[in-house]
Amino acid sequence: MNPSSSPDPLRDTVRWLAAHTRFPASRLEARAETMLCMAALANGENEIVGRRFLVKSRDIAKDAALRAHEQRRSHAHHKSDNSAKV
Repeated sequence: MNPSSSPDPLRDTVRWLAAHTRFPASRLEARAETMLCMAALANGENEIVGRRFLVKSRDIAKDAALRAHEQRRSHAHHKSDNSAKV
């Protein structure tokens, strides 16, 4: 079975059964067919999960560098009081 040939894993399984076991003229045992269908569904679900955009873990070093940069900028941009009269 080629899981990436179509988005429908059960259709792929039926095609595989037709090619290799002369399905539906001759059938496997009910338990074997059920196991094949469940495996196809599980494989399809794994492919869908693999395509999701998962939250990436934080880069601690990058976060620390950004905090340090922000701290340096806040010190450099202090307000000066030029209203003092001499």
